[in-house]
Amino acid sequence: MDDSRDWISTPLTGDLVRGALELDHTGRGGLLDLRLPAPARARFGGDEQVAQAESEPSGVRVVFRTRATAVELDVLRTVMAHRGLPPRPDGAYDLYVDGEPAGRASASGGNVLMVDLSDGSRELFPGSPGTVSFTGLHAREKTVEIWLPYTETTELIALRTDAPVAAPEPDGRLVWLHHGSSISQGSAADSSATAWPALAAAAGGVELVNLSLAGSALLDPFTACTLRDTPADLISVKVGINLVNRDAMGVGDFGPAVHGFLDTVRDGHPTAPLLVVSPLLCPAQEDTPGPAAPDVSGGQVGFTALGDPADAARGKLTLRVVREELARIVAERAASDPYLFHLDGLALYGEADHTELPLPDRLHPCAAAHRRIGERFGGFAFGPGGPFAAGAAERP
Repeated sequence: MDDSRDWISTPLTGDLVRGALELDHTGRGGLLDLRLPAPARARFGGDEQVAQAESEPSGVRVVFRTRATAVELDVLRTVMAHRGLPPRPDGAYDLYVDGEPAGRASASGGNVLMVDLSDGSRELFPGSPGTVSFTGLHAREKTVEIWLPYTETTELIALRTDAPVAAPEPDGRLVWLHHGSSISQGSAADSSATAWPALAAAAGGVELVNLSLAGSALLDPFTACTLRDTPADLISVKVGINLVNRDAMGVGDFGPAVHGFLDTVRDGHPTAPLLVVSPLLCPAQEDTPGPAAPDVSGGQVGFTALGDPADAARGKLTLRVVREELARIVAERAASDPYLFHLDGLALYGEADHTELPLPDRLHPCAAAHRRIGERFGGFAFGPGGPFAAGAAERP
């Protein structure tokens, strides 16, 4: 903390946090921003992958009105590290002022969750809170947003400013609820604010709630129920990559699972525009079934497909099959659901994009590709005649 300033401490409460579905008060007086509510967390069976993903606050931001010129946020982060590999980059805290980027910082200290990729074991090394600081802000009334990193579980400890803080007034923006995999959560983007869904939300002028779960976009009923029960004006689901790289089901199971998932979402949102997005290009699994496994032979984490391409003819899922099935299912359902739409993921990232911007780890798009995907999704969904533009026009 900068002791040369006259700081004002403001309690971190729910009216200052956007994008989280639940806030958990910790024993240290802090807040954990969670992206699955308690009923859903009780149903995923202690799956560490889901627990990790939903506690990483992709799309979550601290938002307030103030005339402050300096802001400090104390946080206790938990970062994941892989035994025997170099540390991952620190997560980025992006500052936005009145909707415009105004700075980026990272936190120090924190807990380290050490994962051994050879056997999946995990060990937690406790650490201490750190401080994220921003200075040099203009001394005028403004809306300040601090986007939390998608790569780190973040416990909010304290907020300090050199001028009073107030919760922002509702701005009337539509709420866009999105569910996807690690790509939608932000993997390989520079920050949560520059992950493709955040960029698309900014282009569309909507409020993002990012319910993407790294490694866990598996058409699970608890996720469908969460989408059903979360207030939203616009909804999208991007599914397929995790089903293939987890080898989670075959073609015969896929159709009923998609129908059941969409039926559940529709129970809570019968007329909201609902956009189903198929997978981006991923050459390793276009025609090769899963499972996929981490590969550290190059000194960093990459991914490789372990399945046999011949098994696709026997009902194993590949990305090509998933795209064909999703297009068919949405077309069938759209005959009686005028608010259901489809987007082929290859229109967001396809062969030409892969040639120019290859997947760094053979699975996740790079930061530049995130920007391209966000721009293309925004143009399709929110542009003239797009499914979300129509939803906005028809909103009462």
